[in-house]
Amino acid sequence: MKIVRLLILLAVLVGGLVIGSLNSQPIEVSLAFWVLKTTSGIAIIASLLLGALIGGGMVMAGLVIPMYTKLRRANKAASVVAAEPAASKQPSSPFDGR
Repeated sequence: MKIVRLLILLAVLVGGLVIGSLNSQPIEVSLAFWVLKTTSGIAIIASLLLGALIGGGMVMAGLVIPMYTKLRRANKAASVVAAEPAASKQPSSPFDGR
């Protein structure tokens, strides 16, 4: 598994280097009161990273956190049911009804 992670990391690194080297034209990104001067390759990589972070945050907020809350409630309810005393159950009889 470590080899697979290393290969994926290496592929992403090489992809970033290729994007950065093939897109070396200088650009200016205007952000209201601030102008960012960079190359198009860095702008592409930064926008991909920002998009992945925003998308991951939306998935966390929309799916993971509500599911985790639901799981916590279910575990709490299950522990309450399991903690009920055994006295409330009817004693078992050796007679099986035949």
